Parts: sequence; C-alpha cells; structure tokens
Amino acid sequence: MTDATSFPPGTGSGGRPTDPARRPLVVSPHLARRYARERRFRLLGLASVATAGLILLILLGSIVSKGYSAFWQYNVDLTIEFSAEELNPDGGPVDMETLRRANYLALVRDSLKREFPDAAGDRSERRKLYGLVSPNADIVLRSMVLEDPGLIGTTQTVTIKLSDDMDTFAKGYIDRNLPEGDRRVTDLEIGWFDHLNSEGRIHAAFNVDFFTQGDSREPEEAGIYGALIGSILTLMVTLLVSFPIGVMAAVYLEEFAPKNRLTDLIEVNINNLAAVPSIVFGLLGLAVFLNFFGLPRSAPLVGGLVLALMTLPTIIIASRSALKAVPPSIREAALGLGASPLQVVTHHVLPLAMPGILTGTIIGMAQALGETAPLLMIGMVAFIVDIPQSFTDPATVLPVQVYIWADSPERAFVEKTSAAIMVLLGFLVLMNAIAVLLRKRFERRW
Repeated sequence: MTDATSFPPGTGSGGRPTDPARRPLVVSPHLARRYARERRFRLLGLASVATAGLILLILLGSIVSKGYSAFWQYNVDLTIEFSAEELNPDGGPVDMETLRRANYLALVRDSLKREFPDAAGDRSERRKLYGLVSPNADIVLRSMVLEDPGLIGTTQTVTIKLSDDMDTFAKGYIDRNLPEGDRRVTDLEIGWFDHLNSEGRIHAAFNVDFFTQGDSREPEEAGIYGALIGSILTLMVTLLVSFPIGVMAAVYLEEFAPKNRLTDLIEVNINNLAAVPSIVFGLLGLAVFLNFFGLPRSAPLVGGLVLALMTLPTIIIASRSALKAVPPSIREAALGLGASPLQVVTHHVLPLAMPGILTGTIIGMAQALGETAPLLMIGMVAFIVDIPQSFTDPATVLPVQVYIWADSPERAFVEKTSAAIMVLLGFLVLMNAIAVLLRKRFERRW
C-alpha cells in the first residue's frame, strides 16, 4: 500500500521535478536580451572583419590587374644591316670613339623602310613607321657593336622593344575596334603590327629591364632598379642612426632615468612625436640638414636622416615596452649576485628584451620604407636616371618613384605604377613577416 505523502521518483510536491537534469531551463528576459546583444555584437564584429577583408581584396585586385602586365614586354625581331659606311665611314681601323658616335638609329630606320617600302615616301607615314619601336632602340645596337666590332658589315636579326603605344596595343589595352580618332594607334600602324605578327616576329618576353634599369622618359625603358638601390641606401642610413639612438634612449628612460617632471615631459613628447604628420619631419630636414648644414639635396644620406627622426619615437616606444616585459625578478637576482646596474641591463635585461626591440625596429623600418611626403620636401622627387653609387649621390626611392610615374600622362606608366606598388608591398610584407618570425622565434613567456 502506497503512502499518500510519497511521490514518484525525481518529483516533489505537485509533481515538479527535483532532479536538476530534469528541470526545465528558465531564462529571465533580461538574460535573454543580454545574450541577444552579445550575438549581435559578434555578428557586427564578423561583418566588420569581412568588410575590411573585402575592401583589401578589391584594392589588391585592382593593383594586380593593372600592374601584372608590366612584368613582360613585347619585342620585334628586325633584320639589321650593320653597314660599314654608316658605322665606320672613314674606312680606316675601327675606332671605339667613332663607333660610339655612330648613328645606330639610322640602321633601325633603314630596316623598317626595307620591311615596309610603301611608307618610305610620305614623311608622316615614316614618322609613324619609326614609332613602331622604342626611341632608344639604337642603344641596343651600340652595345652589340661595342662588345663585338666584328659585326660591322654583317646582317643580323636583332630583338628590339616595341614602343610604349604599340606595347600597350599588343597587351590589349587599346581596342582596335574603336574609331581611329579615339585611339593612339592608327589603322596604318595596326596593319604594320599585324603583318609583323603574322610572320611570328613579335613576341613577349619577361621584362628584365624593369628590375635592372633606372627611370626613363620612355615607359618601355623605365625600371625600378635606381629607386630600389636608393631605398636600400636610405634605409641603411635610417637603421644606422635610429636603432642605436632609439635603444639607448629607451634603456636610459626605462632603467636609469629618475622619475620626475622632466622625464615625464620627455615621455609625453616622445609619444606625441609618434603621431606627428610625416611631412613635418620633411620640413625639419629641409631646414636643418639642407639649409643649415648644407648636405647634398636628393641624397640617401639626407633621406635616411629625415626618416631616422621619424622612426625614433616608434623604436623608443617599442623598446621600452620590451624592457618593461622583462620580469623584475631577473633584475633583482642579478643585483643580488653582485652585478652592477649597468651589468644587469647589458648582460640580462637587454638580451631578453632584444626580440621585442628588433620587432619594433623592423616595423619602424617598414613604415619608413613606405614614406613619401618627408622625402618630397628634401628633393628626392627629382628625375634620376643614373643608379646611385654612394650615400651622397642623387637618388630617389620606391614610393617617390610610384608618385612620379602616377603623375605621368602616358598610359604605359599606369602599369609601371601598379607594378612598382606590387614590389613595394612585397617588401613591406616581407619585413613584417620577418618581424613576426623573430617574435615567435625568440619570444619568452614568463
């Protein structure tokens, strides 16, 4: 017989479940609203990240789509007669100075006239015919003859670059179906191009000159080598000046400087300098290094000093953070064993903080690599053809080269600009990757 006060297992009075696992989950309206807000916040954060990634992909896609074609160049094979009458009119022994002054452009034009004799009578047609190839085509022939004077009197097939307009047409950036007045290439030039192409004499090749030549007024001849060397020299000066000064300043402020109003004022000003627009440092370099000290304008030496001033706050702040991350127990243990304060810093604290210091330094150098405004103020925007050989030679840098090409009206410089941006971004990604690897490799967890 069952007791009237007894209940089924797992239930209490009124038949309500007493086992927590069997109780229904009751959520208060306030808790439900809080959970909903958290879900909305996560979705907004995810949407923000997705939007930023999409914008970055669109930007990179736009740059790559405009610049990838700059990495190859269309050339034409011409039959060149190295006429002795043109190259050595005196008929005597071959003189190198005479060969240097010879009219090699006439050899290229004679080859084109032999290929298209119908265009030889009209002066305007001849000008268009000569415009099929690069205006600097004579440099290729001069180099060949100076290297091997035995070519004089022979006939050779020579590969010569197409002009910028014809190269742009060959890459498909000029629509042949447009009316003739709406495109830079005439129907006559297209006919000549099609004739050479049908004979297999027009072909594309990797544009080695883009990486081995300096700047040029002709887009098909322009390269980034001069700007690349200028960037390397400038960053070398920046690193040699900013790294030791920045690290020593950080060590002094963090380890030795007394805590008073003066050091507080210095710390505040260092933090403020990190947010100063970069063009202000360019004005400072113009006033101090050029006008006062008289250093050479448009030189990597001056550019490196200006960028060092701009990079110093970043290195000091990163170095101080790395020094703060070293546990005080290491300092106390070294002092307890009889080390002096300087030995504590140089033998124990600084080596342990060096990975963070190097990371901050590389990030600061990457920032300096992408700067343009301060270098414009000290004249590094000049048109520089020669490759700089020293820290005082006139030079430019990659960001300024991008700025110069972006301001050029020729369509062929558009792809050069985007290609230079791709190279610059590659260097920036490489430097940031090195910083991440250093941090992962030498990071200490306390």
